[in-house]
Parts: sequence; structure tokens; C-alpha cells
Amino acid sequence: MRKLVMIGNGMAGVRTIEEILKQSPEQFEITIFGQEPYPNYNRIKLSNILQGDTNFDEIIINPLDWYKENNIQLFTGETVANIDVEAKRVISNQGREVDYDELIIATGSNSFILPIPGADKKGVTGFRDIQDCEMIIKSAEQYKKAVVIGGGLLGLEAARGLLNLGMKVDVVHLMPHLMERQLDPIASSLLRAELESQGMNFLMEKETVEILGDERVTGLRFKDGSEVEADLVVMAIGIKSNTAVAKNSGIYVNRGIVVNDFMETSVPNVYAVGECAEHREIVYGFVAPLYEQGKVLAERICGGEAKPYAGSVTGTQLKVAGVDLFSAGEIFEDGSTKSIMIYNEYEGIYKRVLTRNNLIVGIVLYGDTKDSTKLFRMLTKKEDISGVSIFQTECSGSGASDDIASMPNDELVCGCNGVTKGAIVEAIQTQGLTTLDQVSHCTNAGRSCGRCKPMVSSILAHTLGDQFDSAAAQKTSICSCTTISREELVAEIKAKGLTSVKEVMNVLEWNNEEGCTKCRPAINYYLGMIHMDEYKDDRDSRLVNEKMHANIQKDGTYSVVPRMYGGVTTAADLKKIAEVAEKYNVPLVKLTGGQRIGLFGVKKEDLPAMWEELDMPSGYAYGKTLRTVKTCVGAQFCRYGTQDSMALGIELEKKFERLDTPHKVKMGVSACPRNCSEAGIKDIGFVGIDGGWEIYVAGNGGVDLRPGDLLCTVKTQAEVMKMTGAYLQYYRETANYLERTSKWVERVGLDHVKEVLADEETRKALNERMNQTLKKYIEPWNEAIQNEEIQDKYYAQHTIKVGE
Repeated sequence: MRKLVMIGNGMAGVRTIEEILKQSPEQFEITIFGQEPYPNYNRIKLSNILQGDTNFDEIIINPLDWYKENNIQLFTGETVANIDVEAKRVISNQGREVDYDELIIATGSNSFILPIPGADKKGVTGFRDIQDCEMIIKSAEQYKKAVVIGGGLLGLEAARGLLNLGMKVDVVHLMPHLMERQLDPIASSLLRAELESQGMNFLMEKETVEILGDERVTGLRFKDGSEVEADLVVMAIGIKSNTAVAKNSGIYVNRGIVVNDFMETSVPNVYAVGECAEHREIVYGFVAPLYEQGKVLAERICGGEAKPYAGSVTGTQLKVAGVDLFSAGEIFEDGSTKSIMIYNEYEGIYKRVLTRNNLIVGIVLYGDTKDSTKLFRMLTKKEDISGVSIFQTECSGSGASDDIASMPNDELVCGCNGVTKGAIVEAIQTQGLTTLDQVSHCTNAGRSCGRCKPMVSSILAHTLGDQFDSAAAQKTSICSCTTISREELVAEIKAKGLTSVKEVMNVLEWNNEEGCTKCRPAINYYLGMIHMDEYKDDRDSRLVNEKMHANIQKDGTYSVVPRMYGGVTTAADLKKIAEVAEKYNVPLVKLTGGQRIGLFGVKKEDLPAMWEELDMPSGYAYGKTLRTVKTCVGAQFCRYGTQDSMALGIELEKKFERLDTPHKVKMGVSACPRNCSEAGIKDIGFVGIDGGWEIYVAGNGGVDLRPGDLLCTVKTQAEVMKMTGAYLQYYRETANYLERTSKWVERVGLDHVKEVLADEETRKALNERMNQTLKKYIEPWNEAIQNEEIQDKYYAQHTIKVGE
């Protein structure tokens, strides 16, 4: 078996590996080095994380199990420092040496950081990877004034995310118009007006010459002498190909690693793909051409007759808080071009097509981009437009079905992944696909930015005709190992009496018989929820942090957080924590946002002994369970307090601790409407009023900030406990695994939840099932972390997945 090594674990490189596995799955022994401590993820959607539309788990493209299933050795958090091209060997920064027969360099790019004084200060970052994203989100918790340098595509998406994080945002741009490479002045002015209405402030024609501050940034100074305050600076002015390892190894480098039409470098058996590669003097920064390169390289490396890569014509799309735009080709007129234009300033719609000799050479669409697919095809295929209607109108045809019917099979539907209408139709017909999720898994359409999903759904409906079920088509499987949805899985478990994770996957014919990191924890949760007290929890199907009873940190150490009911502690417990922290040289002891003390930087091997010496219950800071109940001091001490918030908080936390829930649950109890415990942004919040309690639900204080909705008002603490038990149990029984209460309530409807809980008999039945479930919980962490067999098995699996 030939040895294939890839340097880089990003989108372009891993897509190349996927294509190789499709064509020749047994030909190579594959090793991948990834600089980041994560599996392959969708970098396009980092802005969605800032904007609160998704989370880190949801942007993972290939989880760790995928590497294991395909016999790929992955070394995360490890870079290749040198390539010995004579010996055909790579040497990592940790001294690891791996021989290769074929080598792919897919090192991507880095954010371009302006070489100006102060660029190395704290609070200055690019916007390129998960670490940048985490730094920005963390900064937004403490600071409120952000400046984005760069008014291009990435800068504007970052700025929108910063607004969603509650920051005041200035966008600094060197040119007089936003996105000047993609938009003409009219489209740019429309975009600017819309973004200003959303809260962005623009500082145009400003050249940054210095970043101010001592250790941390406090502002920027411009060439004209003016200044602006800033607590956070995000540089989004472009990328720079990561070519260092190639250059140091004698491979020819210009702006990028120079490759020919088959992605071959100047050294035999060494290839480059993605943002690190330069093809015909062009370095591409969009995903579609990178995937095209990956297909060509896979054909070449597998020994097939690869069609040469001839370069790409790229289109640019932006969707920020309802703003739709598309741009491709030439933007500005010259003496040889003519324009076809529609401009509706009132509705904010602008369409302009540049033509030359009856051919489309440029497209700018703002506010309405439904013509983008057709126009882009006409541009790339150089179709003669004589006598052709360029733009759709409201009365041109009978709707989407006619549009799909008239669309040629070779029209590109998913630009990111190069998927045509014909490929989608063929997959639907030959594979028996009936849902959007299935089409995406099978063809990759909609797998990257997701903007083509409405078109894919229309093609699905048109292809299936009378057999199309619109409700069923939107069904989402719990993972790529199966086509079964959450509702179907729960129904099958109940109907067939399935009692173990392995049995579920066998009986329901899982595609991957071992499951993956998404479905195994979900199945384990649903089994426990359905079978209540008789189900034996499958520890091996727990998420990593739950197995270890501690949160793994980015440097491989762990955080330990003991339980403090309602944020109340004692001198004896504080003394124990201090002694343990001192004994084990804990680097950081910090008060957490949940009114507890966290020990950070704990070594893996110290976890069992630390828990034993603490002799305190776990605070489950890592669990999909009740995390904390935050309380104010209440009527016992506060002159404004109307209720005993500490007593209620402690009772809630003691009753529901360790309860398995679809996602983490946080509570807050405030003794009066001044809301010192932030009860209004918790999963469940309780606010004391004269004569009773208000109960708020579905709040979220994270990136996707959401105020809680008033569920009901009750008079007594006993009523609070009954309503909370019923609400939590209904959430447990009807939510998708890893669905927060805020998303669950938005999906099922607050009125529906109120209606269910308004019925006394229903509340009673829900509480009975809740109480039955609570009987099975004992403190499992002590047994689990001291069980060497479980621990050794976990470490062995972890080593297989991420390397030594």
C-alpha cells in the first residue's frame, strides 16, 4: 500500500482526500497533520458562529470517527516543520518522522496582519480560525468597542457577528466604497445604507498607521491624524498563503506554492492544493475553485486520466442579516461594454449585467439574487444572449417548478462543491432520495455555505413530482450514519423495545455499525430518557468531557468545578479547594459565571486523586445536565428581596442535579424584579414578586442572546418545583439531542408548551416520570474516574483518533 501524507487538515485538503477515497479507497495508507487541535471543519461558517446562527459542533465536516473509519492517521495540534524531498520524508515540530510516496501540501493561508506599530498588542486578531472566533467571543464578554479593519466580504461578516455579540462596531476601509472589488458604487452605497441601519459605523478612506495602547489595544490612529477608540481590533483585509514549509524545503514558491494544471509542484510526487497553491499566477480564496483543484488532484494521484485544471471564474455571495448580494466577473464599464440594469431604490433591489459582443462579462445583483445561478452559467459558458430575457420578472412563468424544468442539467446549483442540477437529479432517481438532508449527504450540495439549499429543495420537489412530501423532505437525520430522524428513532426504540446503543444500530441498520461521536451520545440519551430507571448508562457513548468528568481545555489540561448549591459554600469547602489547588499546583483558580470556583489547568492523571481529596460532588460544568442555579442573597439579607431566593435555588439544584437533559440547562433565582442573578436570560429563571414567583423560560445568555419568555406565575415554592419538573420533563421527552431550550421553545412554540403544562393531569404525569427518572441517579463521577478499565479504554480510543 502506498503512503500518502497530507500537511494540513482544512477544507480543500480533506475534500481531496474524500475524492481519493471515492476513487481508490484501498490504494493509500493516509496520514494527515493538522495545525489546529480539531478535526476538519467548515471555515466558511465561522461568521455564522459570531452571528449566533450555529455553534462549533455544528460546523465540523468530518468528525474524528471519520478518520478512524477510513484508517486515516490524524495528528492534531502538530505541524510539519520540514520536508526531506530526497528521502521522501516529513518531520514534524514534535520530531515525528513519516515517510511518503505521495505528499500533498494543503496548509491554507493566514490572516494578513498589517505590519504597523502595535499590531502585536492584546486584543488584536485576524478572523481565520476557531481560535480567532473564540478570542472574539471571549473579548465581547468583557469589552464593548470593536473596530474591524477591512470593508470586504470577510470584514462585513465579522462586523455583523460583533454586533450580535453586543459590541459597538466601527468598520475601517481604505477605499471610498465597500467591497470595491465585487460591487459598483450603486450596489456598494445600498449595502452601506443597509448595514448602517443595522448599527455599523463606517470610517471610509482611512489608512491605519498605528494601534494604540500599552499591553492591550485602546484605539487606532490613522494617516490623517484622527483616532478612534477600540477594545478589540479584527483585521480582515486579506489572506497570505502559508508557504513556509514548502519554501524551506526547496519547493518553488512565488505568492503561493507554484503548481501546474495537475496541482504538481516543482518537486516530483509533491502536490499543493487550496489557498497555499498558486495556479497560473492566481491564488484562489473561495472554496469552489479549491474543490475543483481537489478533484483534479485526486484523479491525478490515483492514476486516472485527470482533466487539467484551467482556472476558475468565481462568484461572490454575501448574506448578512437579510442582505443578499451576488457578484461575478467584470464590475466596471469600459468603452467596449454595455449594461443591462434594473434599479428599484425603494425596495432596495439593484441588478446590473455587463455585456460585450452579446456575451455576459460581469454580474452585480443586490437585494434579489434569484437570477444568479442562470446568469453565472451564461457568463462561464459564454452563451450568446441575443433575444434572451436576462432577468426574471414577477409574471414570467408559473413559478419555481417552471424555472427548474427549464434549467439545463449542466447548470451549477452548488457553486461551493461544483454540483450540477443533473448530478442532483441523478442521485435522487438512482439512490431513492426523498429528503434535503439525504441529497446533501449524497451529493455535497448545500454542505458548505448552505445558500443553495432552497434551490436543491426545489429540484427535489420537481424530480419527485406527486411523490414529494414537503414535510418529510425537511426531515433531518441525527447524523450521517443513518437516515433516521430523532422522531423516528424514539418511535423505533419504543416499538421494538430496543435497550442498548449497539442494539439500536444493529436493528435499525446503521450505515456505520460503530456509530459516530454525534449519534452514539444521542442514542444513549434517548434510551435513558425512554427506559428511565432500568436503563444502564453506556459510558463509552458519552461525550469526551462527560467521560472524564472535567472540561478539556485547548492545551490538553482539564478544568475541575465542584458543586456549590445555589452559589452557597462553607469555610470547610473553601479550605479543601485551596489545599487541593496548592497540592496539585493548579495554575488558575477562578470564580466562574455560575457562582462556583473552577480549578483550571489540571493534568489528566491528577483527576481521580483530586476528586477523591475534594470529597465534593461534581458541578457538572461539562455535562448535558443542570449546570448551575445562580441566586442572589434574597429576602434573608437584601432590603429589596421579596422571596427566599437562596432556599429555592438550593432546592432546585439538589433535586435536578445529574439529570440527563438534551443540552446543558442553567437556572437563575432572583428575589425581586431587579434580577441580580440574571434570571431573565437563563433556560429557566425565577423572579420573586409580592405573593409569589414569575417563571421565565427559554432564555439564553450566550452568543445567541435571547430574553426568557414568561411561562406562568405561581404562589408557592411547591408550585415552582412542580411546574419546573413538568417543564423539564417535557423538554427531555420532545427536544432533539443537543437542542437548547431556547431553540426548542422556538421550534415547538411557547403557546404549545403553555397549553401542555396548563393541564393538571398532564403536569402530574410528567412529574411522575421525572421523579421516576431521578431515582436512578447516584454520583457516577467517582466510580467512573477511578475505573481504570474505562479510563484505559478511553485513552486508547483517544490516541487512535488524534495521534500520539
